[in-house]
Formats: sequence, structure tokens, C-alpha cells
Amino acid sequence: MTPLLSYCAAVRAGQFSDLHTAYHDMEYGISPKNDNDLFGRLLLEINQAGLSWDIVLKKKESIKAAYADFDIAKIAAFTEKDIETMLENPGIIRMKKKIVAIVYNAQQVQAIQRQHHSFKKWLDLHTPQSEEAWVKQFQKTFRFTGKEITKEFLMASGYLPGAHDKDCPMYSKALAANAAWK
Repeated sequence: MTPLLSYCAAVRAGQFSDLHTAYHDMEYGISPKNDNDLFGRLLLEINQAGLSWDIVLKKKESIKAAYADFDIAKIAAFTEKDIETMLENPGIIRMKKKIVAIVYNAQQVQAIQRQHHSFKKWLDLHTPQSEEAWVKQFQKTFRFTGKEITKEFLMASGYLPGAHDKDCPMYSKALAANAAWK
């Protein structure tokens, strides 16, 4: 039986499409530059739940457009009518529970921003902590953030190690970008 490769190794071995290669080489494991992009990572992870990451990457630009370019304030103001419109959009993941959770989570991030001045500062305040502690924190604060969603969001955003194997060139890039987990 062949051992399973990490996502990092599988991408580098060419087992995924160019979408995965671009994501791996440009975003994965690197902290986003602003709160909207950081929230966008969480939003994408919520959309992925129960689906393949390939589906999310293929729909990423449509998802970003439908969710106001990941603008937290705009998403937090979505109405029931906006949610119904999104449910008719074939370019996104059309699951009402996910959409409603994302709107709620945007409202939660706004509250975090009022108290801590940014989502990133709130994350930094809780760094470092174990994966289990992060999961508890996220489940207390947000909706639709189970263990895998929380873990993948934090790895993708540079708050937990594991996005890249040590022999991957991106591992060094994450370290140079001051990944929170180092």
C-alpha cells in the first residue's frame, strides 16, 4: 500500500490541476495581507466542507464576486433577499446553511474588529495555541467551523504548521513571511 502524500507533496508531484499549483505556490500557508482576504480564506474553507477543494478552486472567482470581493462589512449587511439571490447563483456553492453562517461570521468579525481593531490582531492574540484550543475558540465565536474547517483555515493562513513539507520551497517562503506558527 502506497502511503498517502500530503497536499503539498501531491501538488508538487503533479497530482492536481494547475489551479492547485497556483494556490499552493501563491497563497497556501501565507498570511493574507488584510482582514477581508483573511476572512475570504475562512469563507472558502466553509464552502469546501463536504466537497473537494478542486470544486472550490474552480468556483473561487465566482464565489469572491458573489461575496462582495470578501468585503466583511458588505457581507455582514447581506439580507434575506441577498441570501435568496445567492441560492440561485450557479457559480457558487449553494447551501443556505453555509451562506447564513458566512453572513453571521462576517458580523462576528466586525465585532472582533471593534474590540481588537482587526481580525488578524484577534488571531495573533490567540497565537500560539494548540489545534484543539483553536477549534474551541472558533466554535465559540463562529458558525460552521468544525475541526477540519478551523484547522485548514489556520494552516492556509499561516497560524498552524503543516501547510508545506519542510523540503518544499514554499516552507521557506512561509518562514520568511513570519508565519505565526514559527
